Amino acid sequence: MTTRRKFSSGDHNPATIDGISLLPDTILCHILPTKSSVRTSALSKRWLSLWSYVPNLDFELEHQDIINRVTLLHKALTINTFSLIQKNDISLINENEYQLETWIIFAVARNVKNLHLSVVSNVFLPRRLFTCETLVNLRLDDCGVVPNIRGGGVRLPRLKKLHLTYVLYGGDESISNLLSGCPVLEELVMELIWGLVRCNVTSPSIERLTLDFQSSGEGGIDNREYWVEINAPALRYLKMTNCYAQGIKCGTMNSLVEADIDIYKYNDFRYSRCDLEFIDRLRNAECLYLDLAHCTGIIDSLSAWAISFHNLTKLELTADCPFLSKFLESADNLQILIFSEFYEEIESWMEPQQVPKCLSSHLRFVRLSDVGGKQHEYEYIQYLLRNAKVLERMEISSCKSIGFGDKFYMLQKISMFRRGSDACEVAFDLVQ
Repeated sequence: MTTRRKFSSGDHNPATIDGISLLPDTILCHILPTKSSVRTSALSKRWLSLWSYVPNLDFELEHQDIINRVTLLHKALTINTFSLIQKNDISLINENEYQLETWIIFAVARNVKNLHLSVVSNVFLPRRLFTCETLVNLRLDDCGVVPNIRGGGVRLPRLKKLHLTYVLYGGDESISNLLSGCPVLEELVMELIWGLVRCNVTSPSIERLTLDFQSSGEGGIDNREYWVEINAPALRYLKMTNCYAQGIKCGTMNSLVEADIDIYKYNDFRYSRCDLEFIDRLRNAECLYLDLAHCTGIIDSLSAWAISFHNLTKLELTADCPFLSKFLESADNLQILIFSEFYEEIESWMEPQQVPKCLSSHLRFVRLSDVGGKQHEYEYIQYLLRNAKVLERMEISSCKSIGFGDKFYMLQKISMFRRGSDACEVAFDLVQ
């Protein structure tokens, strides 16, 4: 009679272990992470050399001596991914300004495709990094200074994704010179732009652009005025947050599908016309998220509004209620409206001169946030309910500052408003 041993959860099946050993080296090199592959070198002669051929090197909070030893003994001619997250000891990098350069040159020399560096450093990045012809994805976090390389010195012919987070720049032209050498770049993300007075993003190929601005004071970096210029005709997605830029200049964006814009300019009337021109450049978007709560100066330029958003189907707007009227008049095909009002002293709601086309035939969903029970709020809610002929649902959430009794009164009053759509359902959130 043949007996078979049953393995408990704590036992190891030799067949399983042997199964891994039977895999060819080419597969093992791809499935073993850096740490595991180095540990296996103690098992046998075969494993001893196997770790030095892994195509993906991932270092996170490793001591520099370990990183240097691995890079010194690594034998593979090509590297797919080189990731270095080294923020545990800032002083070592800054004391040895050539250490970061050594690691970068190692990766570039092995034709790296994906490079992620997260190393706190204030040294200039080596120029050789910007002539790596195999690089497809480059991400720099807290990592050195991007030099200002002029005269076509940047050559990144395969780079498709570029993420720059908390990176310093050698000059205002650093970005434009860098992008000029990236002919197939599709995605650019820049966060916390330091040291730039003029940010110029010019690229015929970029499809996704994210600019997250930060400043140490109102009005720009260290209270200096700075400007943003975007020339990206192939752009399909644009996100700009915390934008303190005094001026935003933008070329045509006929391919734009989605935009998420947050502009900060408290009572600055000097560039309000410039801001309207920028909003006009967003006219082809299908989905638009626009926060103008901190851009109060622009409201005085609404008389010059002549923007038409023919493609817009979804709008999420944070602004004074006069902007709501303008967008309703300008977006004939609007289907989804999410509105959060930012107001100081508004006495009444100014109805559009004629019922907007979107209300007659397209608007199906409305969400109104932070409603406080003011007279002008009742007026635009009543207007929307009365004129939105195909509206299916309106959601209303009250602001936190009013009591439950006032919320209940608001519910009763709005419930009595006549509805132009028999299918319309009004839902209240009184819990906030």
